[in-house]
This record gives sequence, structure tokens and C-alpha cells, in this order.
Amino acid sequence: MTPKYLGQTSALPTSPDDAVLDYVPNPRPGRTYLVRFAVPEFTSLCPVTAQPDFAHLVIDYAPAATIVESKSLKLFLGSFRNHQAFHEDCTVGIGERLFTEMQPLWLRIGGYWYPRGGIPIDVFWQSATPPDGLWLPPQDVPGYRGRG
Repeated sequence: MTPKYLGQTSALPTSPDDAVLDYVPNPRPGRTYLVRFAVPEFTSLCPVTAQPDFAHLVIDYAPAATIVESKSLKLFLGSFRNHQAFHEDCTVGIGERLFTEMQPLWLRIGGYWYPRGGIPIDVFWQSATPPDGLWLPPQDVPGYRGRG
């Protein structure tokens, strides 16, 4: 498992399908613990208008044999900047791809999308019930409150 991007100058992939996610061995195999990635500036494009959509993503997972290498994750998530998809497709698709490829014990993703047409859309997906004994802090992303 030699990471493709780590230590290399890397261009942003042109699409999520072109992005390669790297996985490295779990440094604490056999332990149940949580890894969290907070992505407060996620961007994709509306599939109807091609206008930008913005979200705060929170990805939590309990590793099994591997962990996702963070630079490859950043490039994968950045590849959505020119990708047209609905909020639900982006959020669930990211979660499912990570779960399918990495095969963690458990994974959840929260997509807290900023308003489109005056309606914020929040999308949540998880692979299953969290493992026993996993400390699961709340995602703590406040709901959209407008201008105050």
C-alpha cells in the first residue's frame, strides 16, 4: 500500500470518479477508536443550475485494518468542486465510497448544507449501529440560523 499522493505535488482530480483514495495500515489495530474529519468548506455544483453549493461535512469512522490517508481524502473531496450532484448524492456517495473501499468497523457522515432556495438541507448516512464501546461525540454542527 504505497500512497499515491503523500509527499508528492498533486493536482486536484477532475472528478470524484478520477480521484484515488489511499489507505494505509491502521497504527492501532485491534483497538476501537474514532477518527473524525471536519470539512467546513466542502463545495459541489447544483446538477440543475450548475451554481455552487456549500456544506460542512463531518466524517466519523472506527478503523479496522486501514485508515484513509488525509491528503488523498482532501483531493477526493476537492474533486467535487466541478461535480454536479444533489446534496443527497454527494453526502451518501462519499460515505459509501469510503466504507466500501476502506472497510472500517463503522462509518457515518453528516452533510450540513447551506440554504438553496432558502431551505438548508442536512443529509446523514451511517453504515450500521456503532460498535460497542465506541466513544461517539456529537457532531456539534449548529443548524442554519440565517442572519441572527
